[in-house]
Amino acid sequence: MKRLAIFFTAVLVAVNSSAGAETAPATATTAIDEAKIFAEFKAVIPAKAVKTVDELNAKVQDIASGKSKAIIIDIRREAEFDTGHILNSNNIEAENVYTVPKKIADPETEIWVMCRTKHRATYFAGMLYKYGYKNVYLVDGGIVSWVEKGFPLVNKYLGEIKVAKYQNNLAETFQFRENK
Repeated sequence: MKRLAIFFTAVLVAVNSSAGAETAPATATTAIDEAKIFAEFKAVIPAKAVKTVDELNAKVQDIASGKSKAIIIDIRREAEFDTGHILNSNNIEAENVYTVPKKIADPETEIWVMCRTKHRATYFAGMLYKYGYKNVYLVDGGIVSWVEKGFPLVNKYLGEIKVAKYQNNLAETFQFRENK
């Protein structure tokens, strides 16, 4: 009986607290604000710091051979990263940019940032510049351009993989699928 009373009290509090609250719908102003904020982050990234996937591939080779100590940060979500990523790249999800100073103390460290295309990575790289990092590179085209060039990815289930065609919205029809 006591649990039931607590449950109904919680429901009443939730209903009463949300009764007068209205959420503002997304508007054109919101989109303009986002575009303005994006432009601010993009503006702090020097033009020479925007790199192609070909340049990233050369850097990956330099890291593998010991010629470079650069750090590659893939900021996609864990599921995206686990599906396929560049060998020995690091995964810090975009919203966790605040953790970088705890992981990389030296502001002179060479850091390459990528996401699926370039949008999220622009915010992330811009934030690193705002934190005071001086050698941050933004990968133009992200993982999409990487696979379109035929460069390999890896994952823990298949090892090295090559993507034949990148499809963002692959539609499948399943007869059965468990453990979604």
